Amino acid sequence: MASALLERRREQMFPKLTTAQLLRLQPHSARHATKAGEILLEAGDEPRGVFIVERGSVEVLVPTSDVRSETCDYALLNVLTACDFSGEMNSLRGAAGLVRLRVREPGSVLQMSLEDLRRVVQNDAELSELFMRAFILRRMGVLESGHSEVTLLGSSRSGDTLRIREFLTRNARPYVNIDVDRDAGARALLKRFHVGHEELPVVICRRGELLENPDNRRLAECVGINAPRNDEAVHDFVVIGAGPAGLAAAVYATSEGADTCVVDTFAPGGQAGTSSLIENYLGFPTGISGGALAGRALSQAQKFGAQINMAWHAVRLHRDQWPYAVEMSNGRLVRGRTVLIASGAEYRVLDLAELPRFLGSGVYYAATHLVAKLCDGEDGVVVGGGNSAGQAAVFLSSYCSHVHILVRGPGLAESMSNYLIRRINDAPNISVHTRTQIMALEGAEHLERVTWTAAGGAPEERNIRHVFLMLGALPNTRWLQGCVALDERGFVKTGPDLSPQDLKGWTLPRAPYLLETSVAGVFAAGDARSGSTKRIAAAVGEGSASVQFVHRALRELAEAQHASAVAAT
Repeated sequence: MASALLERRREQMFPKLTTAQLLRLQPHSARHATKAGEILLEAGDEPRGVFIVERGSVEVLVPTSDVRSETCDYALLNVLTACDFSGEMNSLRGAAGLVRLRVREPGSVLQMSLEDLRRVVQNDAELSELFMRAFILRRMGVLESGHSEVTLLGSSRSGDTLRIREFLTRNARPYVNIDVDRDAGARALLKRFHVGHEELPVVICRRGELLENPDNRRLAECVGINAPRNDEAVHDFVVIGAGPAGLAAAVYATSEGADTCVVDTFAPGGQAGTSSLIENYLGFPTGISGGALAGRALSQAQKFGAQINMAWHAVRLHRDQWPYAVEMSNGRLVRGRTVLIASGAEYRVLDLAELPRFLGSGVYYAATHLVAKLCDGEDGVVVGGGNSAGQAAVFLSSYCSHVHILVRGPGLAESMSNYLIRRINDAPNISVHTRTQIMALEGAEHLERVTWTAAGGAPEERNIRHVFLMLGALPNTRWLQGCVALDERGFVKTGPDLSPQDLKGWTLPRAPYLLETSVAGVFAAGDARSGSTKRIAAAVGEGSASVQFVHRALRELAEAQHASAVAAT
């Protein structure tokens, strides 16, 4: 199997180590003699670091489970020979491997553990660049191959099918998608697995486990997105949310030696991760997608050793005892000496009774590539007048025959960047409807019709099957009620915004730092913070800036704990 990416960038995906580089790696490795046919690593197993070939050869094989024929085969991705090394991003993360490593010709390999691999990429600049580029490109190569042992059976008209596809795609997890509405062999598959249409979607995981419409947490466990966790661990820094603020904090904290754990409900990047193209972010003159920006930040955080957990939903901050504990929806506790609230915001919704049943089946909160393909050649509606709405409309205009932007105000200038307004005005297939609101959504299983009304006008009914809601957001802070001080809109109050009433339980002799909440050592950054600028660059800046305060708070809280213990004796 030779993907286009492999052919273009083979030397970067599978670089040869020099003699000098091998000598530097030997003290971090253990030599292991190999024999033909030996399996060094099986797909789905926990990674055992990386293997460096000294003599002989090792096959890199991608699982190609064929649910139609009930067979599990492997496609050859590459053959590693002397001075080649194995591994991809999961090797650094400690999550389940995506490939099988099988010895072709006997010889010997050097095995480098996860801990030693991280030590090398953090301390050796030359080898760090070599390994990181190879790992990132290899993950891209596996994704491009179209092969996986994970199969999704679902309907393109199903909101849950779309949710699962988005979850796997945004977490860069390879999978095979079979659309039961279009695949000629889908009926036989459903019969063989004893699955009815009402039970769709189903995910067939590695080793044949079948999940009926799994939630994100169950799906993440089945496909091995997260590394195994030590529930007894106490981290220096716990980050709630892997959006721009959370990932920036994780990169800076881990690079400065803090043991950091990041949890998120869905995928890296938060809402910013769904942006099709960000053109006003510093350092990217040609623009960068939100997914690509999040992927780069995630790779950096993993390089420095951050522990990343997706599909983990925080439900409570336990602040009564230090170190603190954040309770997850699955009952697990993540303990940390300091905490950053970077849980972002939730999408604002229209007050329409029909809306919930069309979510994912005609009504969407993000204009991703997966969704854009669903409305190829059809009309679409974007509701909202901010930058996210503008970016979505411009992006969708390349897919939709026509895009209608609906805004309640008199125009776009109050809330949208000028460069986006110019693009919209110049696009022949984008129309802006001012002082206009959606009044009704209609359809059977999928959205079929939209009715909107302009101020002073009569209702207009359009046969439109795709609506994108970009109405701004509300803070994702309900889980913090009674834990930290919130403002009247639910945003987290920090620093000088905290009143004496908010600080009645304050435990340190100093005032809260700029990004610190009403609980010492608990910080907030990004969209969830009261008074923050709702821009990606601002969120990155706040997440980065929080780290300097985290280091001070770690020292102060430890000293206070010690003083309390001494006084008690």
